[in-house]
Amino acid sequence: MIYLLEDDANIRNFVGYALNNSGLATKGFEKPSEFWKALDKEIPQLLLLDLMLPEEDGLKVLSKLRHNSFTKNLPVILLTAKGTEYDKVIGFDSGADDYITKPFSMLELMARIKALLRRADPKRDTNEYNVGSLSVNPSKHTVKVNGEDIALTFKEFELLYLLISDKGTVFTRDDILRRVWGFEFDGESRTVDVHIRTLRAKLGESGSLIETVRGMGYKIGGEEA
Repeated sequence: MIYLLEDDANIRNFVGYALNNSGLATKGFEKPSEFWKALDKEIPQLLLLDLMLPEEDGLKVLSKLRHNSFTKNLPVILLTAKGTEYDKVIGFDSGADDYITKPFSMLELMARIKALLRRADPKRDTNEYNVGSLSVNPSKHTVKVNGEDIALTFKEFELLYLLISDKGTVFTRDDILRRVWGFEFDGESRTVDVHIRTLRAKLGESGSLIETVRGMGYKIGGEEA
């Protein structure tokens, strides 16, 4: 189930109709209060979230989700008319997994939704990865630093998992976009840099394990290629 919190009825109806007809069950909500009531009954697989909403803005909704143990890992795509680089940085810093500006292509939206859903199954890897004080368990979807749990967004976890599961390998921004997001961003390589920055901050002392390889990309451990 996909939830869509969008106060524009035309967009809400169009997106809901398209997704439902594509086999992606979707429920739309005009107001955050309606969304919260539905969330009490069912947690969706993914949320499409507008920023400019009545009652409370989308960033406040996102913050509440990220501070709730039941929804902290819920994949969230922001759908908004705010398209400046600053707006995108704020969105990703607030915990968004993806950011799409209006007007948008329905085909692109579905591709991004499917890319997130394909990566939402944590059961693919039963190994535990440890580097220094950092520990990542994909099957449990947990990250610990010195034994303390670290709360990450879905995309932050996927990025960290990519780096730590292939220690020593340098991943370019394009590599990361393709393997974590599942498609190419045109002119959006800063998305990776934003996620690296917030990931390092959340990992605290272990943040330094994510190394910048000048002119190439990022890695954890090993020698430079």
